[in-house]
Amino acid sequence: MSGFKEPSFADRQKAAQEARKNILNKFRSQPGPDDPAVKARQAEREALAAERANANLAREAAKAERKRLEGEAAAKAAAELLREKEKVVARQVALEAEQKVARDARYAARKKKKR
Repeated sequence: MSGFKEPSFADRQKAAQEARKNILNKFRSQPGPDDPAVKARQAEREALAAERANANLAREAAKAERKRLEGEAAAKAAAELLREKEKVVARQVALEAEQKVARDARYAARKKKKR
């Protein structure tokens, strides 16, 4: 087996020039912007972007509707809680009034008994 042969400067220059030529040929062989395949891909990308935008709009609308419904439910729950508290307060006031009437009646009965 022979040893490794170091490439000379001329060999390296020639290899670099070949690489540049290959890259340039590869670039030139690509289809231009007026090619039907390129236009088709561009139209497909635009359609996908429009579809994504519509999906985002629908998602945002659903999110806003869900928030609105949650707000209405919260307001309804708060109103129900307020009504319940008002009922409790009304019962408490009625109970206190009944107790006062009973107390006044007992007081009047004691006064009457003393006379």
